[in-house]
Amino acid sequence: MRSGGDLVTRMPWGTPPAGSVLTGTSWGIPSAGSVLTGTPWRARPAGNVIIGHMSDHQLRPRTPTHPAPTHPAPEPAAPKPTAPTPTAPAPGRRASGLRALGPRAAAAFRSAAPALGIYAAVRALGLLVFWVAASVAGKDPLGPLSGRWDSVWYQRIAENGYGYTVTLPNGSVHPDLAFFPLLPALERGISAVTPLTLGGAGLLVAWTAGLLAAWGIYAVGARLRGRRTGIVLAALWGVYPTAFVQSMAYTETLFTALAAWALYAVLTGRWIVAGALCVLAGLTRPTAAALIAALAITAAATLLRGYREQRGEPGAGRAGPLPRRHARMLAGVALAPLGWLAYVVFVAVREGGPFAYFEVQAQWGNNIDGGVALATFIAGLPWPAALGLCAALGLLGWLVALCVRQRQPLPVLVYAVAIVVISLIGAGYFGSRPRLMMPAFPLLLPPAAALAGLRTTGRTAAVLTALACASAAYGAWTLLGAGPP
Repeated sequence: MRSGGDLVTRMPWGTPPAGSVLTGTSWGIPSAGSVLTGTPWRARPAGNVIIGHMSDHQLRPRTPTHPAPTHPAPEPAAPKPTAPTPTAPAPGRRASGLRALGPRAAAAFRSAAPALGIYAAVRALGLLVFWVAASVAGKDPLGPLSGRWDSVWYQRIAENGYGYTVTLPNGSVHPDLAFFPLLPALERGISAVTPLTLGGAGLLVAWTAGLLAAWGIYAVGARLRGRRTGIVLAALWGVYPTAFVQSMAYTETLFTALAAWALYAVLTGRWIVAGALCVLAGLTRPTAAALIAALAITAAATLLRGYREQRGEPGAGRAGPLPRRHARMLAGVALAPLGWLAYVVFVAVREGGPFAYFEVQAQWGNNIDGGVALATFIAGLPWPAALGLCAALGLLGWLVALCVRQRQPLPVLVYAVAIVVISLIGAGYFGSRPRLMMPAFPLLLPPAAALAGLRTTGRTAAVLTALACASAAYGAWTLLGAGPP
């Protein structure tokens, strides 16, 4: 078939574009002016020539012939029914899944390695500065890290269980039931199988959990804003003003690790994993209520959106009832509060009252007053200090507003805001509030994105180095002071 100067030989397609000469096998339609012979090719612009071997016989036009009749292929015979043979569980499939898990974990670790390295470096700098300062002051460096304040309470629970109470000179009673059981349980278990003391076991848990927390924070940041932002986010969490607590036998790193990975599990649709991590977080700190709220509110919003879509789209219900389609999500949400509730019930049974846990917190001065204690504290300060504190609170509010403008996912945003609210509406010791807000790492996403967007890596590194030095100096000064962090 010839059309407009075309020459087509043995081609299984329709008429090609004008000016083309085509021979051989079937390719896609080439551009006009191309000459193709013999081998598969990629489309080239007009005027290109691919030199091949063509004889006069190949170039001679041929009259079209009628296509040969085609016969349908015979249908394959149906297989003869056979009795089912018992088979063992597929070890190959399970083994292949386990083998695949290793490379995935290795790839995830390689991706997070820069974040973990930077986090470890800034925390090592903080420890080094504190060690030098403590040595100059003639003090034991390990004492403030594992032998003061809350660390002592956790170790006492690990050694003797619950039941210890301190009565202060002013008559207030501080029972150890205010401290949750997961860290003491880990300290006791590690100390039982290693040569470490309870204090050493607490430091091992805190430092290991710090690395896991940095990894989880990186994972959340990388998923939301890219790998570079994830690295900077983990570094910023390591230079937080009260980051020295991450090197102490406290629960902050353990709780933050559980919270970060729970949020990552929600973001990736692993609701059962998120619920299980919430159970452990609920056995670590009372602020697990923020994480539980994040899962519950996200699930409620998902169900509401699905219900609206189901009403607006005819036939949407054919996929099954809405709760059945979100069964794993609902199971994860149902799991989430079990750890926190278990400890609250334990205290209630032990003390003989349904609200015993909240009474214990009130004895420590940690009852909820809606921010009255905070306002009273600010009002009693000299005006320069009060002005500075108000500026810090304004900065905190600005960060929350930036997180909203950044359109952070609902579980991440709810978790961060809830941590801030819980930290500010209590009547407890004001000096501990920055530490209580440290697990709210999503607040650092806006500055992390800004730092990651700097033109050169050197500028980002310079800012992080300055922040690390300031954090290390502040940590050494605080740890060598008299008050608890």
